[in-house]
Amino acid sequence: MNKDSLRNFCIIAHIDHGKSTLADRFIQKAQVVSDRNFKDQMLDSMDIERERGITIKSTAITIPYAARDGKQYVLNLVDTPGHVDFSYEVSRAISSCEGALLLVDATQGVEAQTLSNMYMALEHNLEILPVINKIDLPAADQDNVRRQIDHDLGLDSSAAICVSAKMGTGIDDLLEAIVSRIPPPSGSPENPLQALIFDSHYDPYRGVVVHLRIFEGTLAAGREIMFFSNKAVYKVEEAGVFRMELQKTGGLQAGEVGYIIAGIKTVSDIRVGDTLTSAENPCASALPGFRDVKPVVFSSIYPVDANDYGELSQAMEKLKLNDASLVYEKDSSAALGFGFRCGFLGLLHLEVVQERLEREFDLSLVLTAPSVQYKIRLRTGEELIVDNPADYPGQETVERAEEPYIKAAIITPAVYLGPIMSLCMDKRGVQKDMHYLDQKRVEVNYEMPLAEVLFDFYDKLKSISRGYASFDYDITGHRPTDLVRLDILLNGKPVDALSQLVFRGSAQRRARNICKRLRDEIPRHQFKIPIQGAIGGQIIARETISPVRKDVLAKCYGGDITRKRKLLEKQKEGKKRMKMVGSVELPQSAFLAVLKTDEE
Repeated sequence: MNKDSLRNFCIIAHIDHGKSTLADRFIQKAQVVSDRNFKDQMLDSMDIERERGITIKSTAITIPYAARDGKQYVLNLVDTPGHVDFSYEVSRAISSCEGALLLVDATQGVEAQTLSNMYMALEHNLEILPVINKIDLPAADQDNVRRQIDHDLGLDSSAAICVSAKMGTGIDDLLEAIVSRIPPPSGSPENPLQALIFDSHYDPYRGVVVHLRIFEGTLAAGREIMFFSNKAVYKVEEAGVFRMELQKTGGLQAGEVGYIIAGIKTVSDIRVGDTLTSAENPCASALPGFRDVKPVVFSSIYPVDANDYGELSQAMEKLKLNDASLVYEKDSSAALGFGFRCGFLGLLHLEVVQERLEREFDLSLVLTAPSVQYKIRLRTGEELIVDNPADYPGQETVERAEEPYIKAAIITPAVYLGPIMSLCMDKRGVQKDMHYLDQKRVEVNYEMPLAEVLFDFYDKLKSISRGYASFDYDITGHRPTDLVRLDILLNGKPVDALSQLVFRGSAQRRARNICKRLRDEIPRHQFKIPIQGAIGGQIIARETISPVRKDVLAKCYGGDITRKRKLLEKQKEGKKRMKMVGSVELPQSAFLAVLKTDEE
């Protein structure tokens, strides 16, 4: 194929600015799918993506386009995930393109992820086309958005193309701009093979399907290939391009985006961002930017019914085939039985994995409170990485603890600035800078612990700002903290699944809220149940569940007081004996209640 007729581009935007809808219009315009088979969000294959309106799994599609000058072009659209949890996947998708459509909502304007995605595209020297979407809405303010594109992004707003992805307005002009302003790919088919892996998925019949962009050389069925990161060698069985289905072409060459199938059994063998080359004639160096994706949020998953452990184990194995970033190992709890300790890219990733396990495999699950990775230095000089409260050593043996910090960027209307600053200060945030983007909008940057963002920060931010504030973050490293393990005791016995690693300054408030919620969730028993929050041997919070009592005096009509006292003493002895041998039943809702620890 002639390289001059190729265009590789991606669409980058803040969440809910219309990225998937615009991709739908491109697909319809090129008639890749018949009208009969068309449905909204064609590139979002999972039910969760459709319901939430976000892209979780990136997809690519090849679109033929006949330009107004009569030439035939091939447009390779590499779709990108739309959430900060998947920023590494976004960076790999961006690096496989020459141009990017920067989509801005005409009603919302420039938001936090619009900025961070644009900087990412600039780092990879992409040609950026600003696109103003949703111009059909009554609240659309094109002039204001153009000013924001000029002032906030530093791009030429006169070159911005106004479209309505929903109505199809301006799509022809946008396609013309893609072929005229985005440069064709470079690279030579004669050079040694050098290709970037930007995604993969698992086919139950054919193994792993690798998504890649060829930068140099040629790839054909029957050739032996090698992955740079693990030096694994495979033989290519099939190569082709993406339409709505995989379309076999026999080979790919420099500049093209497509797929290969090579009998690879597990997705974890394929690493996003890795370089693929020829086994016989490898390229001199790998493409830049590759790194191992490491989980940042950890939680344990247990089946509600202990008999479902086998089914959960099989479900985790199958899910791992389609989600290489999921990390898990076996775990056990005295309260919940056997389960798995899992690592996630972020809270959204955690929610997606939980929903997929419950929907696709029909499982009822209990998740423990999410945690982050702490670096612990013991007095002996030994260093540990701890993400599970059960692995935290005794307080007297710890010399120093460090927790991960993030740099958070928040863009908000100025009217909500005060409450948002108070929220960030409550979360131990330190303001680094603040500047007004225009008369109505402010960007503030904070450094704060990642652990403080896990629970309810995003919900509170949206609540305070009535949905107008946007939030984006990057992990910056570890800093010293005063870390303690908060244990929850029921009837004097610690429940390991309810333990948390928390900052000492907020431990008492957290313990009080957990105890209150558990008091409301745990049903009354025949004996009094004390619920206590403890740090080591010190009790810092307590609530009590009153016992269910039988009125033993109901049969006494008058008579001597000693008779009544004897009955009450007998009941008291029975309750004390029952408390010693009785066990407290914890409903599933009690574990969910702990996740919502702050007062509503």
